[in-house]
Parts: sequence; C-alpha cells; structure tokens
Amino acid sequence: MMHKNHPYHLVDASPWPILGAFSAMITMIGMIKWFHFYNSSLLLIGFITTSLVMYQWWRDITREGTFQGLHTYSVTMGLRWGMILFITSEILFFVSFFWAFFHSSLSPSIELGMNWPPKGISPFNPIQIPLLNTLILLTSGLTVTWAHHSLIENNSTQTSQSLILTVILGVYFTALQAYEYIEAPFCIADAIYGSTFFMATGFHGLHVIIGTTFLAVCLYRHLNNHFSSIHHFGFEAAAWYWHFVDVVWLFLYISIYWWGS
Repeated sequence: MMHKNHPYHLVDASPWPILGAFSAMITMIGMIKWFHFYNSSLLLIGFITTSLVMYQWWRDITREGTFQGLHTYSVTMGLRWGMILFITSEILFFVSFFWAFFHSSLSPSIELGMNWPPKGISPFNPIQIPLLNTLILLTSGLTVTWAHHSLIENNSTQTSQSLILTVILGVYFTALQAYEYIEAPFCIADAIYGSTFFMATGFHGLHVIIGTTFLAVCLYRHLNNHFSSIHHFGFEAAAWYWHFVDVVWLFLYISIYWWGS
C-alpha cells in the first residue's frame, strides 16, 4: 500500500492549515481590538499562536523535503511555480499603491492646493537615510547572490558568511526605517501624501522583515546541513523573494522619495 507509481507528493492529514486559519483570525480580531480599545492582549495571543503554527508547519515541510525525500523534481517544479505566482501577486499588491500615488501626484486636486507634495508637508531628503537604505538593500542583493553561488559550489563557509551578512543588512534596513518613521515630520493622516507614503513604505518594511526571517530560517537550515548543491529550493525561494523586495524598494525610492519630493 505504501508503493506509488507517480512522482507526486500526496500530503498527509495535517492540523496546521485549520489551526493557521484560526490563528490568523485571532490576530486580525486582536488588531481590531487594539485599534478600538487600545488593548493588545488578544493580538499578542494571535501572534504567538501564528508563530507556533508556522514553526511546526515549516518543520513538517522540512522533514518531507529533506529527510523523507518526498520533494521530487515534479514536486519542486510545482513549488517553483507556486512561488512565482505568489511573487506576481505581491507585485500587483504594490502596483495598487503606486497607482494611488501617481494618480494623486501627477494631477493634484484642488483639495491638495494643486501642488505636490501638498502644502505644509516637508518630505524626506532623498540623499540621506533613503539613499543609505537603497545602498543597504543593493548590497544585500549582492550578498544573497553570493550565498546562492557558494551553495551551488558546495562552499559551506562562504554560504554561511554571506547569509549572515544578508540577515544583518536586513535588520539594519529595518532599524533605519523605524528611526525614519520616528523622526517623520508628517503622519499617515496628512492627506493622500502621508497615506500613500506610509502604506507603500510600511508594507515594504513588513516584507523586509518577512524576507529577513525567511533568510534567517535558511541560515539555520544551512547550518544543520539541510541543503545541498542540487536540492535547496527553500533557499532559492528566499533569494527570489529578497530580490523582489530589492526591486520594489528601487521603484519606491525613485518615485516616492526622489521624484515625489
């Protein structure tokens, strides 16, 4: 009964999808409660339960692909297409923010004083922290590519070094963006400029945090010898995601920080 004559992976029964759905629901309800009642207890519970489900779900997938050999070539190709379609959906997600920004900036309405940025808003200097963050992300793109090539060449030491550098650069970017938000001379309620700026850069910052976590998990897996030169799609997906984050930031910097200011 255990024999199969096809290369596909039929997943076993798992509690994680339904538990993940409930955890996401708790997180969203907790966020609403936090917004309206300034009580973050339910949100904290949602974050903890979601993190536990993520850890155990990823653990099971790692066991399937690394130790049980269930991720055959056909399965890996399916995972690749899944990641490509996911990144495509993320691109369209950011297109909506750019659409809102250019809709308002190319033809400012009378409510904005027919001026962009709207009168009374002092935008960030694009050659200060934004330029530094651009250099940080471009450098991290180089280090993650270095890690990928080192992994293909079975150079474990350089893979570890370059991945550590990439994670550090991701954390550094997040810290600088948090500092920028703290020192911002405007807020999300300051007309369409504040709304589009904080929505676009804020969601990008969230993607940087997710990408940094993704790469940190890959670093942990690499240190535990989960990857080989021919079987490392988990890392490859993280690298694709990180390059996507880099490219989105370049568009953000050029359009919102530089042109939009």
